[in-house]
Amino acid sequence: MNDRSHLTTRAARAGAHVAPGTALPLVPALHQTTVYGYPDLASLHRVNNGEERGQAYYRFGHYNGQVLEQAVADLEGAPDAVTTASGMAAITGTVLALAETGDHVVADRNVYGGTRSLLETDLPRLGIHTTLVDGADLTEVGRALTPRTKLVLVEALTNPTVRVPDLPALSALAGHVGAKLVVDGTFVTPALLRPLDHGADLVWHSVPKYLGGHSAAMGGVVAGPRDLTARIRQSIIHLGATVGPFDAWMALLGLKTLGLRMQAHSQGATAVAEFLAAHPAVTHVNHPSRPDHPQAATAAKLYPDGTGGMLSFALAGGRPAVDQLISRLNQTIPLSPSLADVSTTMIHPATTTHKDLPREELDALGITDGLIRLSVGIEDPADLIAELGAALAP
Repeated sequence: MNDRSHLTTRAARAGAHVAPGTALPLVPALHQTTVYGYPDLASLHRVNNGEERGQAYYRFGHYNGQVLEQAVADLEGAPDAVTTASGMAAITGTVLALAETGDHVVADRNVYGGTRSLLETDLPRLGIHTTLVDGADLTEVGRALTPRTKLVLVEALTNPTVRVPDLPALSALAGHVGAKLVVDGTFVTPALLRPLDHGADLVWHSVPKYLGGHSAAMGGVVAGPRDLTARIRQSIIHLGATVGPFDAWMALLGLKTLGLRMQAHSQGATAVAEFLAAHPAVTHVNHPSRPDHPQAATAAKLYPDGTGGMLSFALAGGRPAVDQLISRLNQTIPLSPSLADVSTTMIHPATTTHKDLPREELDALGITDGLIRLSVGIEDPADLIAELGAALAP
């Protein structure tokens, strides 16, 4: 730059031409920019045409998003991945990319409330209709499938009753009608289960949960074969639902400890579930490690390394007992409308995550007024058990 240029000119261009050194940082650099400069049109055209890797404008993809995509694809054993601005952006972009007017979706009625709202409120306006089923009941799933079914949507572990669908069996059923099996892997992560290894076509995650691990990074991600992710990527670009560089960068930092965290989450939840199951104030516990869980055999087959930190339990005292528990634990285990943090949190599904469902459907799903969902963190299980024991005391 000409040293005799005006200060306003030099300030506007400051740092733009400082090249990085030859050494690679241990943490990928944060490229907090929305646009990139090119030396000539030929270079820009090569990137836009997919002939070489690069970035032009953030909505079409950027460096930090691409690093996170590569990392998640590698962990999931997938050829490719697409990052998005949120988990809901991930599933919305996926459905809109793979289904059109007149198509049919089969979904587990236990899926996340936001997913159900998309399926029951938004998609019908586009002529895409959904049949809700019990994803763990293969007969019911089979009856719901039609030649127009394009997608079968399930969660690897459901929220909040932690049911366990048989992914290989669902994959076979979906394949009979040419449908794609799409699995929400948020509760398990590739540290515990890689759905693509069990016949799923796509797996998606809400990044703020276990992948990021610290309730800080926002975003979503979908992993699978390139022919599908290419269509989803275009959908995300059209929706303007690209993840931000800083969120992608933070998520990658959290991803580095994923294996260690998921091991601790799993061990802690199993110990806490055992304690709660024996407590007189608790009527039942939903956790796949329990022998009384309805899909215990499927869980043992699919999850030899544990099932993560999610569990739910019902209090004999109903809603008054829930309110008392929340009050007694507010200094140690907070009430939080999310999950999968390194610290333990809880929520009351009937009045939060599933509040829009009618009472009869809540009852059918096992979401009673006395049900608490507990997201067990990485704290020492003995401390959590002591805190819960004191709070549940008469």
